[in-house]
Amino acid sequence: MGSSLIIDNSFENLNIESLKIGVVQSEWNSNITDILMSSCLNYFLELGIKKNNLIIRKVPGSMELVYGSNHMFQNHNVDGIVALGCIIKGETDHDKYIAGAISNGILSVSLKNKKPISFGVLTTNNIKQAIARSGGNKGDKGMESAYTLLKMLNLN
Repeated sequence: MGSSLIIDNSFENLNIESLKIGVVQSEWNSNITDILMSSCLNYFLELGIKKNNLIIRKVPGSMELVYGSNHMFQNHNVDGIVALGCIIKGETDHDKYIAGAISNGILSVSLKNKKPISFGVLTTNNIKQAIARSGGNKGDKGMESAYTLLKMLNLN
């Protein structure tokens, strides 16, 4: 998804008011993930999802999004989850290993629980790119991830 995403907000198969949604946020790079969380939650609330049906949990880093998502499914009976994080490249290839592990882990948790997880993890080369993708000129990954989750839930 990018800045050309077309949001149609037509979820004919969903009872928006009854949805129970989990949002798991990484605290690492919180200057970015806080923005992602805010736009994600605002989108859900604007569509009519009840605030008390939004279950929010924070985990220390992006790697912990996998366990946090599985824990959310096991303990909160949510319909789906948005996983929000931000991995910014450093001097080593650490970012690639983390991003790959998270991608595979999130996919595994989603399939194991037979429920969707929207992958809202930014993987950028620098902070400028992260800012551009968290409400700047390259889109709003927080809102886009919320939208993606609803589109996946609408498949049923």
